[in-house]
Amino acid sequence: MARIAGVTLPPNKRIEIGLTYIYGIGRSKANKILEEARVDKNKKVKDLSEEEINRIRQIIETREKVEGDLRKEVAMNIKRLIDIGCYRGLRHKRNLPVRGQRTRSNARTRKGPRGAMIKKMKTKS
Repeated sequence: MARIAGVTLPPNKRIEIGLTYIYGIGRSKANKILEEARVDKNKKVKDLSEEEINRIRQIIETREKVEGDLRKEVAMNIKRLIDIGCYRGLRHKRNLPVRGQRTRSNARTRKGPRGAMIKKMKTKS
Protein backbone atom coordinates (compact mmCIF):
# COMPACT_ATOMS: atom_id res chain seq x y z
CA MET A 1 0.00 0.00 0.00
CA ALA A 2 1.69 3.19 -1.23
CA ARG A 3 0.97 6.41 0.64
CA ILE A 4 2.39 9.57 -0.89
CA ALA A 5 1.59 13.15 0.26
CA GLY A 6 -1.12 11.84 2.59
CA VAL A 7 -2.97 10.02 -0.21
CA THR A 8 -3.28 6.25 -0.47
CA LEU A 9 -2.71 5.31 -4.10
CA PRO A 10 -5.02 2.67 -5.63
CA PRO A 11 -3.02 -0.61 -5.73
CA ASN A 12 -4.42 -2.07 -8.98
CA LYS A 13 -3.74 0.94 -11.20
CA ARG A 14 -0.57 1.83 -13.10
CA ILE A 15 1.64 4.23 -11.15
CA GLU A 16 1.27 6.84 -13.92
CA ILE A 17 -2.49 6.93 -13.23
CA GLY A 18 -2.17 6.37 -9.48
CA LEU A 19 -0.13 9.54 -9.01
CA THR A 20 -2.95 11.61 -10.51
CA TYR A 21 -5.03 10.82 -7.40
CA ILE A 22 -2.83 13.38 -5.63
CA TYR A 23 -4.27 16.90 -5.88
CA GLY A 24 -1.95 18.98 -8.05
CA ILE A 25 -0.47 16.12 -10.11
CA GLY A 26 -1.81 15.39 -13.58
CA ARG A 27 -0.66 12.98 -16.27
CA SER A 28 2.22 15.08 -17.63
CA LYS A 29 3.60 15.94 -14.19
CA ALA A 30 3.27 12.28 -13.13
CA ASN A 31 5.28 11.21 -16.19
CA LYS A 32 8.02 13.75 -15.42
CA ILE A 33 8.22 12.58 -11.80
CA LEU A 34 8.44 8.91 -12.82
CA GLU A 35 11.08 9.66 -15.45
CA GLU A 36 13.18 11.51 -12.88
CA ALA A 37 12.73 8.74 -10.29
CA ARG A 38 13.65 6.13 -12.93
CA VAL A 39 10.45 4.12 -12.38
CA ASP A 40 8.60 2.30 -15.19
CA LYS A 41 5.28 4.11 -15.70
CA ASN A 42 3.51 0.86 -16.66
CA LYS A 43 4.22 -0.78 -13.29
CA LYS A 44 1.25 -1.30 -10.99
CA VAL A 45 1.27 0.56 -7.67
CA LYS A 46 1.22 -2.72 -5.71
CA ASP A 47 4.34 -3.95 -7.56
CA LEU A 48 6.51 -0.96 -6.58
CA SER A 49 9.39 -1.58 -4.22
CA GLU A 50 9.78 0.50 -1.06
CA GLU A 51 12.86 2.17 -2.58
CA GLU A 52 10.92 3.29 -5.69
CA ILE A 53 8.11 4.67 -3.55
CA ASN A 54 10.64 6.60 -1.46
CA ARG A 55 12.28 8.09 -4.57
CA ILE A 56 8.88 9.24 -5.89
CA ARG A 57 7.91 10.61 -2.47
CA GLN A 58 11.22 12.51 -2.21
CA ILE A 59 10.77 14.18 -5.62
CA ILE A 60 7.19 15.20 -4.85
CA GLU A 61 8.06 16.60 -1.41
CA THR A 62 11.02 18.65 -2.64
CA ARG A 63 9.79 19.97 -6.01
CA GLU A 64 6.01 19.96 -6.14
CA LYS A 65 3.34 21.87 -4.24
CA VAL A 66 0.50 19.36 -3.70
CA GLU A 67 -2.57 18.63 -1.56
CA GLY A 68 -3.05 20.96 1.44
CA ASP A 69 -0.45 23.57 0.49
CA LEU A 70 -1.79 23.87 -3.05
CA ARG A 71 -5.43 23.99 -1.92
CA LYS A 72 -4.52 26.73 0.57
CA GLU A 73 -2.71 28.73 -2.11
CA VAL A 74 -5.67 28.48 -4.52
CA ALA A 75 -8.09 29.54 -1.77
CA MET A 76 -5.85 32.49 -0.87
CA ASN A 77 -5.66 33.56 -4.53
CA ILE A 78 -9.47 33.54 -4.79
CA LYS A 79 -9.78 35.42 -1.48
CA ARG A 80 -7.31 38.04 -2.75
CA LEU A 81 -9.38 38.56 -5.91
CA ILE A 82 -12.53 38.97 -3.83
CA ASP A 83 -10.82 41.40 -1.42
CA ILE A 84 -9.50 43.73 -4.13
CA GLY A 85 -12.95 43.75 -5.75
CA CYS A 86 -11.86 42.96 -9.29
CA TYR A 87 -14.24 41.50 -11.87
CA ARG A 88 -13.04 37.93 -11.32
CA GLY A 89 -13.42 38.38 -7.58
CA LEU A 90 -17.01 39.58 -7.98
CA ARG A 91 -17.80 36.57 -10.17
CA HIS A 92 -16.38 34.25 -7.50
CA LYS A 93 -18.38 36.03 -4.80
CA ARG A 94 -21.63 35.74 -6.78
CA ASN A 95 -20.90 32.11 -7.66
CA LEU A 96 -21.04 32.75 -11.41
CA PRO A 97 -18.66 31.58 -14.17
CA VAL A 98 -15.36 33.44 -13.91
CA ARG A 99 -13.75 32.95 -17.30
CA GLY A 100 -16.15 34.64 -19.71
CA GLN A 101 -18.62 31.85 -20.35
CA ARG A 102 -22.18 32.77 -21.28
CA THR A 103 -24.81 32.61 -18.54
CA ARG A 104 -28.01 33.33 -20.43
CA SER A 105 -28.61 29.75 -21.51
CA ASN A 106 -25.94 27.69 -19.75
CA ALA A 107 -23.94 27.74 -16.48
CA ARG A 108 -26.44 25.56 -14.59
CA THR A 109 -23.64 23.79 -12.72
CA ARG A 110 -22.35 27.06 -11.34
CA LYS A 111 -25.71 28.84 -10.84
CA GLY A 112 -27.65 25.89 -9.41
CA PRO A 113 -31.16 24.77 -10.34
CA ARG A 114 -33.57 27.18 -12.01
CA GLY A 115 -35.82 29.32 -9.82
CA ALA A 116 -38.94 27.31 -10.66
CA MET A 117 -37.18 24.14 -9.54
CA ILE A 118 -36.24 25.69 -6.22
CA LYS A 119 -39.85 26.73 -5.57
CA LYS A 120 -41.06 23.19 -6.33
CA MET A 121 -38.46 21.72 -4.00
CA LYS A 122 -39.50 24.02 -1.14
CA THR A 123 -43.18 23.12 -1.45
CA LYS A 124 -42.44 19.38 -1.39
CA SER A 125 -40.63 19.46 1.94
